[in-house]
Amino acid sequence: MAVPAGFLVISLLLSCFAATSYGVYFSSLKETLEVTASPTKGQVLKAGDDKITVTWRFNQTYSAGTDSDYKTIKVKLCYAPISQKDRSWRKTVDLLKKDKTCPHKIVARPYTASNNSFTWTVERDIPSAVYFVRAFAVNAEDQQVAYGQTTDAHKSTNLFEVQAITGRHVSLDITSVCFSAFSIVSLAGFFYMEKRKSKASQ
Repeated sequence: MAVPAGFLVISLLLSCFAATSYGVYFSSLKETLEVTASPTKGQVLKAGDDKITVTWRFNQTYSAGTDSDYKTIKVKLCYAPISQKDRSWRKTVDLLKKDKTCPHKIVARPYTASNNSFTWTVERDIPSAVYFVRAFAVNAEDQQVAYGQTTDAHKSTNLFEVQAITGRHVSLDITSVCFSAFSIVSLAGFFYMEKRKSKASQ
């Protein structure tokens, strides 16, 4: 018996929709990790120089076995809402595979329930913004199953700032001035020589 073409098209569309809609939603995760970071509220860190020490552990108020499928902890540097405003490339999306809140990796470590700490030097390419730290517990299929963060649910407390490298250095400025002066002197010399040649030909 032949299957109607319309049925095949509908089945294909439904399959595509199911494939694109599948994923882990942040709102479905439990906050079972306690995460702290060394920067104080409002502190300004310099990219390429300053360090952040992050600690994390399993929240013992949850029942034993809650963390049975935790395989890896992924710690990330995340944008605070004030630094996401009018920046679609930093937008928060509940579907985690589309979320752009936490693009900067700090560390990934095998899961242990306690005594976890890591000191990270703020990388030179981290942009100027206001941040917090978030850790995800990931299962064997590399799917997020729980989280913890250094701020509250509204992402408004314990925030700190990173000041990016501007790219300008004193040595570069001096070199630029020297080249500019050399160009002016060379141009003046060229006109002087042309003027002498003109007078000699006359």
